[in-house]
Amino acid sequence: MPLLEVVDARLAREFIELPARLHAGIPNYIGPLENEVEAVFDPAKNPKFKNGECVRWVLTDAGGQTVGRVAAFLNRDAVDVQNADLPTGGMGFFECIDDQAAANQLFEAARQWLAARGMQAMDGPINFGERDRFWGLLIDGYDLEPNYGMFWHPAYYRQLFEQYGFEVYFKQYTCYRTTAAPLHPSFAKRAEEHAAAYRFAHARKQDAEKLAQDFHHVYNLAWAKHTGVKPMALEEARKIVKEMKPVVDERLLWFAYHGEEPVAFFISLPALNQIFKHVGRRLNLLGKLRFLWEQRRYMQRTDKKMFGIIYGVVPEHQGKGVDAAMLVYARQAFIDAGYADLEMNWIGDFNPRMLVTIRSIGAKILKTHATYRYLFDRERPFERMPIIR
Repeated sequence: MPLLEVVDARLAREFIELPARLHAGIPNYIGPLENEVEAVFDPAKNPKFKNGECVRWVLTDAGGQTVGRVAAFLNRDAVDVQNADLPTGGMGFFECIDDQAAANQLFEAARQWLAARGMQAMDGPINFGERDRFWGLLIDGYDLEPNYGMFWHPAYYRQLFEQYGFEVYFKQYTCYRTTAAPLHPSFAKRAEEHAAAYRFAHARKQDAEKLAQDFHHVYNLAWAKHTGVKPMALEEARKIVKEMKPVVDERLLWFAYHGEEPVAFFISLPALNQIFKHVGRRLNLLGKLRFLWEQRRYMQRTDKKMFGIIYGVVPEHQGKGVDAAMLVYARQAFIDAGYADLEMNWIGDFNPRMLVTIRSIGAKILKTHATYRYLFDRERPFERMPIIR
């Protein structure tokens, strides 16, 4: 099958439009916004191009119809790329018909491109960007709608990856609970115990600078030491807050403070795909107007769904029940705001502490994505992502 590098506008459109065509007619499929996928491959919009490079291909059949796509990328600032023992590049945005030979051709193109640049392994499907979106292959939960930033994949993709030789590097769970479900009585006890030493409050949308600084502080202390995660610059936190502003509900942005220091957060957003699925695939002028209308309608509902983006506690305050106390206050605010369901994205199986927390609040695993790794040296022993201790 002809494999074509995406070098012009026509092939770029083929790359962008393929998923909607492959998955047309599947009721639970919600595709990503095309504008956001295009931005990943635009050097003017994606800062990873400053010290990285990327290539895309589309695969066509004998009649010239696009039947597959893939991207390969190298972010030289990434921890896995800098790993001297096993420099690892990335591949992602994979879509393909149910044909192992076609999939192998796409995977081989990515492997050869990365090997030529000194890589010894590739992870995929991942994003040429941050982990918060376009990351992982859906391997359980095919009958459910995806959350914003998460891909929906058909079941046969898993076989395509594993038959080629990819192995699961780590799993990413999406967990679920209703907000009305009671928390264990120990949570209320923790809230009472910490009432004097800690303050719990949601962020204020109008004070964007404080939100950015508080988020930046907790993120760097709670997350930046994890494998594959680098510290965040304050300017990047400001950019995130600015981008979230049109869709954020400040009642979902919870922080715990010890004195004036932010020491924990639980950051969530309204379930944006419940809005975007009525808007269409492009957020152009008409799409933005439609979004504002659908957003207004959705926010008036009393059965809304929210999805958790990130949760963390700075190390000095871990194990003290601060997070449990924070959730007592947050839960009531969620209920008062009309949120009935909560899904929490991106909980890695390498983070047992977080999984214990999930179980303690009565949440259950709803969907599973997998990040796969393929070792170029097929004789080398495979090792999974190290567990966070």
